[in-house]
Amino acid sequence: MRRGGWARALASLCNALGGVPAVAWLCAGIACVNAVSWSLITPPLQVPDEPEHVAYVKQLAETGSLPKASGEFSSEEQLALEGVELQKVAENPEYQAISSHSQEERLNYDLELGERSRQKGSEYAGVAASQPPLYYALQAIPYTVRGGNLLDRIELMRLLSAVMGGLTALFTYLFIRELLPSAPWTWTVGGVGVALVPLLGFMSGAVNPDAMLYAVTAAVFYALARAFRRGLTRAGAVALGALTAVGLLTKLNFLGIAPGVLLGLVALCVRAARTQGRAAYASLGIALAMAVSPLAIYSIVQVASGAPAFGIVSSAIHETSRPLLGEASYIWQLFLPRLPGMHADFAGVLTTQKIWLNGYVGLYGWLDTTFPGFVYSLALIPACLIAGLCARGLAVSAGIVKARALEVSVYGVMCVGLMVLIGADSYLGFPRVDAEYGQARYLLPLLPLLGAVLALAARGAGRRWGPSVGAAIILLFLAHDIFSQLQEIARYYG
Repeated sequence: MRRGGWARALASLCNALGGVPAVAWLCAGIACVNAVSWSLITPPLQVPDEPEHVAYVKQLAETGSLPKASGEFSSEEQLALEGVELQKVAENPEYQAISSHSQEERLNYDLELGERSRQKGSEYAGVAASQPPLYYALQAIPYTVRGGNLLDRIELMRLLSAVMGGLTALFTYLFIRELLPSAPWTWTVGGVGVALVPLLGFMSGAVNPDAMLYAVTAAVFYALARAFRRGLTRAGAVALGALTAVGLLTKLNFLGIAPGVLLGLVALCVRAARTQGRAAYASLGIALAMAVSPLAIYSIVQVASGAPAFGIVSSAIHETSRPLLGEASYIWQLFLPRLPGMHADFAGVLTTQKIWLNGYVGLYGWLDTTFPGFVYSLALIPACLIAGLCARGLAVSAGIVKARALEVSVYGVMCVGLMVLIGADSYLGFPRVDAEYGQARYLLPLLPLLGAVLALAARGAGRRWGPSVGAAIILLFLAHDIFSQLQEIARYYG
């Protein structure tokens, strides 16, 4: 690109950044600081699958090659796992993290020995091995910073994830702005509320590709909402294609989101064709080519290495040993109450509350850090109030919702696609495991919709009480976050 081209591109970027409201940056800052706080209070490697994700980064950064699902950790990481007593502490709340001076000295000594070993990386990355490499390639940057031991590098990687958490809140605010243009004061309620979600802070304060998945999906929601409101331009189509490609290269869970994005692109293209003609279809072709090409390359690499084309997703798709209706019934019951005539796959359990709401309210560490039982029952009160106010907000805006039914349908397909993917993967282990992937963190790519619910709830309270209700919602989420962090501290250090 010529010098003038670079200048125009830089000017365009500056204009785009300059158009982002200060409140949006504030939401990003709150989410980022929140995630940094979680990264500091959560002991290293005490997040689900974090050891495997660290091993992936280590292998990629030190050898330039992708890891495998079988094998063992490198000697350096094995020493770290033993030093932090992972096997003893994880999933055993009666044991706390190491904290004495002698334990820390021993750990530092062992890590120094590990660094002196000549072993570079390890082919083993367990459950992380089937994931695409983009997140890990980005994490290789802080990993290669000189100085410090493995635990220091893990904290640097966690800080990069925290920045991604900030981007999630930023794009959530912008999404709500496009969704509810006539109610500016509600944008802050949704944006700050999402920034303070404890589970977002917990996962974005760890080495886990979920952090990047949340940010990319939030950007997709924003890009779709902007296109539906302002029309699909060539730049908008390219942005959606690029974001889809990034999402597919971040984590395979994005495959659940992709059908909704495809529907949105096609719908926007058909609408744009009325004024743009063939140019709209050309934009669609470019977007689809950008979106699909990385996935095709990844699947080819997987097949060449003897692995399923799309990891566990391939296994879920090809699961044919049981009737399709049985799988559909299982997926329904994993999220919603059982319908008459369905076999009881979760007998006596209301999964909507027990798995998803309770998991959102508080299930940290290796899913072993919880609140007292009464907290989960108490959480039903604000949840129902917010849902009721949101329903009222939708009723007040019924005309607008009807006019934007196609857009709402696209978001619905994104939700259903992700839930079906989670359910299909969980069904692989059923009935040996009731809900292997029944973890609230897997639904966090839908956080922008939670932000919209909060904004609608504040709006549903009416002009007189709306601002007060919005402030109360923010205070509720702040209290939830603070008490969640205190619970984490009590679990590991109390």
